[in-house]
Amino acid sequence: MSLFINNLLAAVRKLIKKSGSSILRDERGALEPHSDLVATALAVIGFVVFAALLSRAYMGYEDRSFALENYESASLLAGTIAEAPDLRAENPGKLSAPALDKLSDPYSRDERITFFAPFSGNYPFLVEIRTGDGRWQWLIEPDLVEPGYLMGKQEKVAASVPVVIELNAAESVPGTLTVVLYNTPWV
Repeated sequence: MSLFINNLLAAVRKLIKKSGSSILRDERGALEPHSDLVATALAVIGFVVFAALLSRAYMGYEDRSFALENYESASLLAGTIAEAPDLRAENPGKLSAPALDKLSDPYSRDERITFFAPFSGNYPFLVEIRTGDGRWQWLIEPDLVEPGYLMGKQEKVAASVPVVIELNAAESVPGTLTVVLYNTPWV
C-alpha cells in the first residue's frame, strides 16, 4: 500500500513540474467564473438565518410580555383582595369561609358584581382561595365575561398571597389566595 502512495505522490510531483506553475503560486488573479455566486449565496443564506432567529426571539418576547408587564398588577390585586372587607372574618387578619361560600355560590350574582365593582374592568380575572391541605377551595369568577371564557387558552398571569381562613369560630387554617389575570384581545 505504501508503495502505491509513494508512486502516486511522485506522479503528482512530475505533473506539477511539467505544468510550470502551481495553483498556489498563480499570480494572475483570475477567478473561476462561478466562485463569486457561491460566496454570495452563502452570505444571503447566513443573513436569512440570522433574520429568522432574530424575529423568532422578538416574537417570543412579545408572547411573554403580558406576563412580564402584568405580574406586579396581579400581585397588588391579590394583596388588595386579601384585605377586602367583603372577605373579612370577625377576627382581624383572617378570611371568612362563609363569606367565601357566599361569593363562590353560582346563584350569588349580585354579591359578585358588588365584589368586583371596585376593580378595573380592563382585565378579567378570577380569584381562587384554597386551604393549605387542599380540603377546601373557593373559586370566585366575575359575571361580566362569557361563561367558559376564563377557562380558555388566553394568556394569563397569576400571583398568590398567603392568607388565614377562618372555617368557624374554633378553627382557622392557612391557605393561599391566587389572582389569575387574563389578557384580552382589546388590550
